[in-house]
Amino acid sequence: MPVKDKLLTDRQIRNAKPGTLNDGNGLNLRIGNGGKSSWVLRYTRNGKAANVGLGSFPSVRLKEARALAAERRAEIAEGVKPAGARETKPNNPAAPTFREIAQQVIEFRRPTWRSERHATQWTESLSLYAYPAIGNKPLREITSRDVLAILQPIWNEKAETATRVMQRISVVLDYSVAVGLRLDNPIPTVKRALPRRPRRKAHHPALDPGDVPAAMRKVRDSSTQELTKLAFELMVLTATRQGELRGMTWDEINWECATWTIPADRMKAAVEHKIPLSDRAIEILRRARGLTRGRGPLVFPSKRSANGQLSDMAFTNLLRREKIAAVPHGFRASFRTWAQSQPGVSWATCERALAHKLGGSEVEAYARGDMLAERRELMAAWADYIT
Repeated sequence: MPVKDKLLTDRQIRNAKPGTLNDGNGLNLRIGNGGKSSWVLRYTRNGKAANVGLGSFPSVRLKEARALAAERRAEIAEGVKPAGARETKPNNPAAPTFREIAQQVIEFRRPTWRSERHATQWTESLSLYAYPAIGNKPLREITSRDVLAILQPIWNEKAETATRVMQRISVVLDYSVAVGLRLDNPIPTVKRALPRRPRRKAHHPALDPGDVPAAMRKVRDSSTQELTKLAFELMVLTATRQGELRGMTWDEINWECATWTIPADRMKAAVEHKIPLSDRAIEILRRARGLTRGRGPLVFPSKRSANGQLSDMAFTNLLRREKIAAVPHGFRASFRTWAQSQPGVSWATCERALAHKLGGSEVEAYARGDMLAERRELMAAWADYIT
């Protein structure tokens, strides 16, 4: 089904900011920074993109502009080139494509990302959804219709993916406006055209705390590779995120103090997190050291991945094979539910154990203690409970 542009209204034009307003069927109103506005009809003739001016606004009103645009379209349909039309060569080197600028944006942002995975995710999502449609299209020719056509097929079926693709396209177009390659970013128009989704707070599938010990026995008795099983158990014992566990290095462990300190650049909140290690956690680490001696800085290395870490699907696949109805992140929820039921354990201790902030910036400014002693008792009790 063809995508329809929303028609402009006089009120929208009066309240518009500098940029380009699209009335559909190629009719655009270009609004300059000084308030000067002009009507332009965009069309394709003999495979070449072209523009023809229809006069300035408000000398030419919206209704008149539409009538003039209809006349020019009729001429074009009859093979007549409208007077004043200017063609744009498809291979004009001064008209960079969406793909070229997207790659510039990725490289420009790369130093600010905490993980190379961000760049990979950007490239993969744009390659899969945006590049096939607009990758080789000059930036200045990309319309709200183009973007809407990319998002419509996945908006409801792949909601999270569609939102990220839209955000990334928008960043590229914002960058293009900033460097003078476009006058506008059509994403706000596209957002208004897309249906609103009902807001649902999704929770990670997690086990009731009472089911965790049996699940851990199931994992230990499984035929999965020993190192993967040890890594998974340590993740549950320490209530960490799987990315933090997979990136764990030997120099982050203090054997004498029985602590694991995750540096800020590997934490979601970008704040260093110190975790007290239970006796079982230390036992797992010693076992892992015996299995991986001489294999580099990672505690749980993998020969199969490019970065040497266990795959981000290793734990998920383990749970699926053993038919355990939870995802890796869900075990943090299981821990939290169990911890809050323990006598004498404060809310703050539970939150610190999960590396959560205790409140806004003012609260954090005063609540600086890591509650390590309290958390050591809590993590030891958790280890006894699940093992």
